[in-house]
Amino acid sequence: MIQTNSLKAWFLAARPKTLTGAIAPVLVGAAFAFANCQQSTVNCQFVLCLLFAIFMQINANLINDYFDFKRGTDREDRLGPERACAQGWITPRAMQGGIAVMTFLSCLVGLAILLLHLQWELLLVGIFCVLFCFLYTTHLSYLGWGDVLVLVFFGFVPVVFTYYVITAGEWNIPLLIASLAMGLATENLLMVNNYRDRHQDKVSGKRTIIVRIIEAQIKQHGEELGRKKGEKICLNLYLWLGIVATLLAFTSLFISTFTLRPFSIINLIYLFLHFKTYRQLKTLDGKALNQVLGATARNIFLFGLFLAISVLLQ
Repeated sequence: MIQTNSLKAWFLAARPKTLTGAIAPVLVGAAFAFANCQQSTVNCQFVLCLLFAIFMQINANLINDYFDFKRGTDREDRLGPERACAQGWITPRAMQGGIAVMTFLSCLVGLAILLLHLQWELLLVGIFCVLFCFLYTTHLSYLGWGDVLVLVFFGFVPVVFTYYVITAGEWNIPLLIASLAMGLATENLLMVNNYRDRHQDKVSGKRTIIVRIIEAQIKQHGEELGRKKGEKICLNLYLWLGIVATLLAFTSLFISTFTLRPFSIINLIYLFLHFKTYRQLKTLDGKALNQVLGATARNIFLFGLFLAISVLLQ
């Protein structure tokens, strides 16, 4: 039994397993910075970037919990992990307060980064992060823009701007390729989530890429055959996102020094785990896919960690 508005309730509402998606790209950006910068303030800058990413992810989770509850999306047929407002763990009024607190803390850390460097373009990035944190759940996820936002806010923004904050240096091609690789790897977390909820999302009018692919195939081939073809395309998309992300990671490492050191092979561990998770995805359905969601979150963290280690040792 979880007491209403208790510490345990807030811990569950923060969805700690999802934080790997926020931490991993910051590790990659920081690794590129450490490899190219010996400033004494690197550690402070890295911690601030990491805190900003974590706070924004927690805030996004609370916003998603509250607004899905208010919209009635968290119905009894929900397949994903239980939500705090829907389960009564946290009252809607308390959740509003939690969102306000996390938004304030995120902005406070962002302000510290801004004052530390006086790079005013970072103010615009911070505003967009906060703005889209709200817009994702309230509007954009229902229009199928979630996948684009993952590439931007879990790939480009955390990788490139972590590097930029630490070094104040110009972006480079290896860094941009690594940010795309990180974004594609993280995209698989949304792919599993939307594949699991494909039937419920269709009923709710949530036009995810998964829903659009399956509907397009049904329109072309009929209900039963189209659904099977559409689901197969979605499964293959999950597989290829991981493969392309790995190829981009190796490309980024190679372009950095025009050579690949033997230890770069550790990045293939991710690919092995990704194949294993893909096979689970093919055989499971419904609530059982939450296992795949957890495994994918683990894979994303390891992808970022292995890429960061390779960059530091390259």
